[in-house]
This record gives sequence, C-alpha cells and structure tokens, in this order.
Amino acid sequence: MSDFTPRVFSGIQPSGGLTLGNYLGAMKRFVDMQNAGTHETIYCMVDQHAITVWQNPEDLRKNTRELAAGFIASGIDPEKSILFNQSQVAEHAQLGWVFNCVARMGWMKRMTQWKDKAGKNSENASLGLFGYPALMAADILIYHATHVPVGEDQKQHLELTRDIAMKFNNDFGTDFFPITEPVIEGAATRVMSLRDGSKKMSKSDPSDMSRINLTDTADDIAKKIRKAKTDPEPLPDTLDGLADRPEARNLINIYAALNDQSPDAVVAEFAGQQFGAFKPALADLAVAKMSPISGEMARLMQDQAEIDRILKRGADRAREIAAPILEKTYDLVGMVR
Repeated sequence: MSDFTPRVFSGIQPSGGLTLGNYLGAMKRFVDMQNAGTHETIYCMVDQHAITVWQNPEDLRKNTRELAAGFIASGIDPEKSILFNQSQVAEHAQLGWVFNCVARMGWMKRMTQWKDKAGKNSENASLGLFGYPALMAADILIYHATHVPVGEDQKQHLELTRDIAMKFNNDFGTDFFPITEPVIEGAATRVMSLRDGSKKMSKSDPSDMSRINLTDTADDIAKKIRKAKTDPEPLPDTLDGLADRPEARNLINIYAALNDQSPDAVVAEFAGQQFGAFKPALADLAVAKMSPISGEMARLMQDQAEIDRILKRGADRAREIAAPILEKTYDLVGMVR
C-alpha cells in the first residue's frame, strides 16, 4: 500500500435525524482524522445508498443539506477535507457497475445487513439494497482510499471491499486498487440507547428520550441525560465492574468519548460515586460539546445556497481524483474510450 497516497474515505446516508451516535461514532472521528493531517480526507453524503429504500424527494434534499450542515458544524472544514454528495460524482455509479460484475452473488447473500434489512420480504426488496455493498466498494476505491473509519456493523462491508479489490487485481493482473484498511477505534464507536443499553442509539426508536439529536437544545440534552436509564449501584473502581451493567457502561463511554478520555480514566475519576453525581457532570459536558453544534447547524440551514455551493465545490475536487482512476479502470477492463 506504500504506493498509494494515504487517503481516508467515509460516508453517511442522508436519512435524517442525526444523533449523538452519528457524532461520536463517525463525525468526531472524521474531524480528528482531518486535523491529524496524516491523510487526505474525503467525506460524502451517500444519497445513492439512501434510495435503496424509497425516499420522499423533498425529504432527501433536506436531509442531504442537513447532513452537510452537521458535518461542517462538527468541525469538517471544506477546505481541508473534500465534502460532497455522492450523486454529484458520476464515477461512483460507473465504477459500481464494474464492481457489480466483479462481485459474486454468494458474497452479497452472506451480508448480514442484507439479511437484517430485507428479512422475510427479500423478494420485494430492491436490487439496489441487495447490491449496495458493491457500490460502497466503488465509493471507497474510486479514490484509492487506503483507510476507512467504520463501525462494527459496517466492518463486513469493508471486508467485501477488500475482496472486490483483490479479485479485480487478480482478474486483470494488476495491483491497481489498494487493499483498504478499516479504522475501528474510540471509546464510543457504538453508542447505545439512553433507555436500553442493549440497543444501539437510533433515530427510529419511538422514544425521543432514547437519543440525543444533533438538533436538540441545551435543555433537551441535559434533560435526556438526567433521565437516562441507570442502576442503583455506585460506579466501580475498574471497567470490569461494568461488565453486566450496559446502561452504566454506555454513559461512561459517552463521557469518555466527549471528553477525549479513556473509559478507564473516567471510571477512576468517578469511582464510588452514585449516578446522582455522575449524571450532572455528564449533562454539563454533553451540553458544552453538543449545543454549539446544534446552533451552528441551525445557522447553516438558513443559507442553503451556501451549503449547495460547498457541495458543488467538493464534488469538483472529488472528480479530479475519481475521473483518472475510472479511466484507468476502463482501460484495464478493455473498454474502448
């Protein structure tokens, strides 16, 4: 991989309802990678993935702009990183078709997300939903991305990306595509519900108290932390003491991620204290970190023309990288240009 420019790619579906889980599990990590300066960073609103299930067109437009606002409010600098929405760069779909012809049906059928999302209704699921891991591979490899920050639930798809790259390289006797490495790290890569520590924090949960939304006010954030489910036991001396306490462990993880600490350090700081003392500290921290983001998102959404300008500029920059990679791919495959 030494021949490839160190480059990070990642994307989020613009399906609306950004939460603390999106911020800690993705956006904050994206900002850290941008600011580290060790890799080129490319971040994308993957709107073509969003339409694998039906979307209201007006909602999709609004959600795409809101997600862009969330990226920028969280600290993504459109000058330091490339920020755009997927459908603006046709090379994603064009390489996606090539990879549809490289990937195998058996690979797709093994994807756990396909099984989870299609369920017993797979005959009525869209072909796009079945095949979208090949498009995800194209999203990554159209930039020769060497690293992708992913949550545990997307790790299998990145393994498929690696399989597709290796098969393409083998089929055409080349080392053209990098074997992309996953980046899975951080105290809260998987943020759980505030009402049930065994379930992932989700915008689809019927209870708004189960999550912190990126659009919540300071009062909302503090209220939700204060009312988060816990248990009557004090905080232990070590993380091992939280093994069977999922709600407690979730709040410790959230504090650690927001404050750039390890969970071990947080437990050591609050050892022996009840949640009556810990929750106010967490609420103050969450308000301090999150309310400026919600305020900046609201400001950005008042100037949608500016968001569109930023995305257009990002797409132009993305295409400068993607176009020659697609051209070389077509040449390797044998297409006359």
